Amino acid sequence: MKQLTKLAGLAALLGITANPALAQEKIKIGVIVTTSGPAAALGQQVRDGFALAVKELGGKMGGREVEVVNADDELKPDGAVTKVRGLLERDKVDFVVGPVFSNILQAIHRPVVENKTFLISPNAGPSSYAGKECSPFFYVTSYQNDQVHEILGKVAQDRGYKRVYLLVPNYQAGRDSAAGFKLDYKGEIVEESYTPLGTLDFQPELTKINSLKPDALFTFMPGGMGVNLVKQYKQAGVTVPVLSAFTVDESTLPAQQDAAVGMFGGANWAPNLDNPQNKKFVAAYEAAYNSVPGTYAAQAYDTAMLIDSAVKAVKGDLSNKDGVAAALRKADFTSVRGSFKFNANGYPVQDFYLTKVAKRPDGKFQTEIVEKVFENYGDRYAKDCTPGK
Repeated sequence: MKQLTKLAGLAALLGITANPALAQEKIKIGVIVTTSGPAAALGQQVRDGFALAVKELGGKMGGREVEVVNADDELKPDGAVTKVRGLLERDKVDFVVGPVFSNILQAIHRPVVENKTFLISPNAGPSSYAGKECSPFFYVTSYQNDQVHEILGKVAQDRGYKRVYLLVPNYQAGRDSAAGFKLDYKGEIVEESYTPLGTLDFQPELTKINSLKPDALFTFMPGGMGVNLVKQYKQAGVTVPVLSAFTVDESTLPAQQDAAVGMFGGANWAPNLDNPQNKKFVAAYEAAYNSVPGTYAAQAYDTAMLIDSAVKAVKGDLSNKDGVAAALRKADFTSVRGSFKFNANGYPVQDFYLTKVAKRPDGKFQTEIVEKVFENYGDRYAKDCTPGK
């Protein structure tokens, strides 16, 4: 044993290694998401989905070991900037993954891309970076914010709803959601209510809805906001059909439970999407975390696989920024969504679905696909992006 130790030490001294990749430094990936407060479940799904993928990859990407550095943005833009600067300057991460919320993305986007570090968002996809402000250092594995809400606008139009009430939080993603809904919906918007981000009491708005009696309610209320809205909706005896995005999903359903059953949502994925990669992912996630994964986890899982594909393509040489960017754009990995590719702006071209909340035989709740609404769909801002700018 002593002789083996001496030989190993001599090999290290002479710089000898059987596999050069093993001698490389670890790939560092900073994951910055919201993991405290009412929206903590969303960020935790991102962390868990990403961690599951890294584990399945054996803790390596392109032959190099991976170190994940987690940071909680606390849903505070100023604090998020401080933390992301720590990831860049102290931890010297090769990639930044996150965040969940668009106002946080808008705060950290410039510090990361100006540092020529790759920023990959597994959830937030504001319109502001999808057109002229696109960047070869920024990619989104979810969607452009408008798109999921466009699903509900088209469904409302196709189902003949003449009058709809809009209820969204007053920040970038909330405004994007209202804009997205209106693209295909041509009926009357009886009222638009923009509540402060983090609102947990919706009694004034529910009273208005009961009074105005619209044909449907469109709402986007992620995290704890959605939990409270759905519970209060049922308590108030509102019977208006609900078309929602990120209001009833796998991050909120454990708290909403039966109150959410039957409510509709729009998504680019659902746990029951029928393809081999997704079945494998859902089974592994439930086994690891004893909970049903949502889009946050699925998109984060895809993000890890995307990064792995890029690292492999450049043979672990992350100093080759142009090569990494080209490999990210190629997106040479198997997505849990099946069909997936990037548009010119680094946002996906993919299918979108109407979903509905269901209670499974095992007592857990999940969203399930009702119908495909858009196929191979890219966002409307990509035409304004100059690739490789």
